[in-house]
Amino acid sequence: MNEGMVYKSYYTLMFLAVGSLYPLLSVYLSNVIGLSPAEIGMIMSLGPVVMIVFQPIWGFQADKTGQPKMLLQLTMVMTAIMGIGYLLFDSYLILFLVAILVAVFQSALIPLSDSMALSYAGRSGTPYGSIRMYGSLGFALAVFFMGRLAETTIGLPVIVYAFSIFLLFGAAFLWFIPKSDVQKKADLSLKKAVVGLSNNKPFLLLLVITFCFFGPNLANNVYFSLFVEASGATYAGIGIVFLLAVISEIPFIRIASLVANKIGVMGCISLASGIALIRWIIYLNEPSLAVVYGTTILQGISIGLFIPTALQYVKEITPPTMVASAITIYSSIGNGLGNWFHTLVGGQIAERFSIYHVYTWFAIITALGLVTTIYLMRKPVESYVEQQAS
Repeated sequence: MNEGMVYKSYYTLMFLAVGSLYPLLSVYLSNVIGLSPAEIGMIMSLGPVVMIVFQPIWGFQADKTGQPKMLLQLTMVMTAIMGIGYLLFDSYLILFLVAILVAVFQSALIPLSDSMALSYAGRSGTPYGSIRMYGSLGFALAVFFMGRLAETTIGLPVIVYAFSIFLLFGAAFLWFIPKSDVQKKADLSLKKAVVGLSNNKPFLLLLVITFCFFGPNLANNVYFSLFVEASGATYAGIGIVFLLAVISEIPFIRIASLVANKIGVMGCISLASGIALIRWIIYLNEPSLAVVYGTTILQGISIGLFIPTALQYVKEITPPTMVASAITIYSSIGNGLGNWFHTLVGGQIAERFSIYHVYTWFAIITALGLVTTIYLMRKPVESYVEQQAS
């Protein structure tokens, strides 16, 4: 099988799994299991917290052993197995434990996958975005079809079956990835990795940027339904808005490398941050439903440009022996800490003020990230790369 097609198929399967489960998991826990809103909130909040701790550990192990593919296969299979627990148990405490175990193993999937895909992209000359866009396609397909399957006689449990089955198929596809994409073992201790990356100023500033960019974008997934509903949408309309937002990412992920070649990697990241800021400013002004529908493309532009270029920047500013560790730390800050923190703050703001004030907070934080990006654009990174390598 063509190696590029293996990666594209793999990303499609992995995001089919994620998109099958999480958009409807809260509904499943409520309608099928019968958990309370507070219990559901606790379970749904576990993923970002676990990522903060375990993603750097998985990345360090990948760099230390030089076996990211083996670790990825192991964690995919274990995530699939642990996910079946949502079908087997109906006790809140046991499901709480299930959610922790799923998050522990799942926290390795995307950063280790990205590390390997970046390695292949660099070796083959294939733009990373042309691979990653298949992940967005898989997620969009899952969102579209799982809701319809859940309304059939199969019912909501279909989301758990699909989650585990797609992950197992994804693990199987990893066998087709050659050893050339598996790095050499690094003479690296955890302390050395942490110290090395903590002395890398561009990397630390990128962590601030991803906290300010990805944190609000991921927290928005929690509050966007309430926002769209407040704008006058039906439940079907909410689903359509989410679908449009995800699909619109695909073409911009594909062309992100071209944009970065024209205006630079940091220029592309600043453009993505600026577009996200415009989106939040529009939302905090209580727009009409028609405007909300029309501005879903802003999510596609901003996230589509940010994801591949930020990962490429991580690869550029860290030595090869630390790439997996750097990517997992980068992911834990945006997908983990940023997601958790801004979701928590957003909830407090929505309760005390309104859903529209949440977007005022998102705008302030994104503006801070944009300022950091502009500052970083003016600083060369070559000296830091040489320092890290030595």
